[in-house]
Amino acid sequence: MHLDHSSRGSFDDFVPDLAAALSAAGGDAVLRSVVDGTGAGIVVLDLKLCLTFANAAFARMLGTRSGDRLVGRPVGELLGGKGSGGAEGSAPDLPRRVLRDGRPRAATIAAPGGTESWRVMYHRLEIDGRTEGVVGVAVPTGIAPAAPDGELAQARDRLALLDAATQRVGTTLDPDLTCQQLAEFAVPQLADAALVELVPTGFTQRGRLASEGIRLRRVALVTSAPALADVLTPLEPGRETGYGPRSAVVRCLATGECVEQELSAGSEGLAAHAAAAGFDSVLAVPLQVRGRLVGALTLGRPGGRPAFTEHDLTVATDLARRSAVAVDNAVRYSRSQTTAMQLQRALLSEPGSPHVSVELASRHAPSGTSTVVGGDWSEAVRLAYGRTLLVIGDVMGHGVEAAVDMSGYRSLIRYLAGSDLPPHRILRQVDTMITEADSGRPATCLLALLDPARGRITFASAGHLPPALFSADGPGELVDLPVGPPLGTGFGGYESSSVPFRPGQVLLMYTDGLVERRGEDIDDSLGRLAALSPPVAGSLETLLDTLMARLVTEEPEDDIAVLAARIHPRQPQL
Repeated sequence: MHLDHSSRGSFDDFVPDLAAALSAAGGDAVLRSVVDGTGAGIVVLDLKLCLTFANAAFARMLGTRSGDRLVGRPVGELLGGKGSGGAEGSAPDLPRRVLRDGRPRAATIAAPGGTESWRVMYHRLEIDGRTEGVVGVAVPTGIAPAAPDGELAQARDRLALLDAATQRVGTTLDPDLTCQQLAEFAVPQLADAALVELVPTGFTQRGRLASEGIRLRRVALVTSAPALADVLTPLEPGRETGYGPRSAVVRCLATGECVEQELSAGSEGLAAHAAAAGFDSVLAVPLQVRGRLVGALTLGRPGGRPAFTEHDLTVATDLARRSAVAVDNAVRYSRSQTTAMQLQRALLSEPGSPHVSVELASRHAPSGTSTVVGGDWSEAVRLAYGRTLLVIGDVMGHGVEAAVDMSGYRSLIRYLAGSDLPPHRILRQVDTMITEADSGRPATCLLALLDPARGRITFASAGHLPPALFSADGPGELVDLPVGPPLGTGFGGYESSSVPFRPGQVLLMYTDGLVERRGEDIDDSLGRLAALSPPVAGSLETLLDTLMARLVTEEPEDDIAVLAARIHPRQPQL
């Protein structure tokens, strides 16, 4: 369908008078006598845009013999594919808009087979002050015209613009950045200012929108001129904005359609700021995915720029439809990662209390981006005879599943440690139980059994990085251990190895996020750690602060868990 506001002639002026005459005539017999004898197609739609009447000429236009066969059918089924393209994308949109605002509209539609075209004029049907539906009157105009060169050019431009939007909007899973990309793309191609706002989580009730309004979170604002930016400063992102039920934003979200609002000096709220910036009107476009509300895109043009055209509405609607998918994906992913991080924090409590002869300090630092949530953990289990079992591990993968599996490994090792098994047998039991139950993803793990009375540590490693020992007389030393496969693989083959542990020495256990760097060999990373000489004589908290400051010089790409321990010399008994 091709909307044409500029080419109104005698036919377009005639339709309101005809509709009034049909309404005044009254009676089905009179109505049928008047309209069946004319070559013009006449159709009456109810408030749901379903046909209540169609004369013989209109029936022939649609390729059927009787208009009675069309009664009750939605106009969208009959005209949805017969237009040559037009306002808001399909033929039923014209009568819907006429019903909404009462403005008559004309269009050219192609008859079946593409050999003939009809000029149709829609007018809202009102009886005794009540809106009863829409009247359409169509007359043949001859051979169906090919799409004008201007329309083809517009279609090509629209497709090119949408293709460019696909490349630029949605390149990240950060919802705020995705909204910023949308706003930056809309300016200046569609508007001089673009505002993107998101609805509250889970808000989908359009009825409440229409009656109560809503508060939206402003996420992105882009303007094309510094002067506009100064005036629109109150609209800067990061705040929530309340909208009344009559605002363009609420109406677009409630109806699922574009809404244009004229602005004036008397406008209130955010509209007042837009009016002060010289905007004559704003266009609010809903961001929705499969009928579910995501947010709204508001576009504005100053008075010196042409008002929004029907083509602009089509482009804005298509842009919002495509961009809403990217925004929704980013919002949903961000929510899932937030859930994973909250779960991880809830499960990852501080390590248990060691014996009084053992001093302990720990750190856990999440990765520098919310898109990565790991399964790193540390633990301390107090055993008999003054011994303490230290544990550090890293579940492979990320997300909620990794956090849940981390809790399972931690609980299982704590349980088995109470059986007084040596470290390598604890790892063997965990590996067997996890493999047989097929209940968790693989994990690396390092166990260290501290025995202050004997002055030694017994290690067992399941695919984990080696621990380090630091003394006051020089740099650190990586402990050379036999390394078995990660837990949960079912291969077994774990061994224990003991080394001396003197009072004053510091044991450091850590996950790979502390040392690994993209593009760097792991041996170089471990060498950088061993070359450090942290202040072992001070508090362990200070030592960990120093290590983190020297090793983590930028946002970490993975979670970091670190555990430091030392033993106190035995006090002589009196």
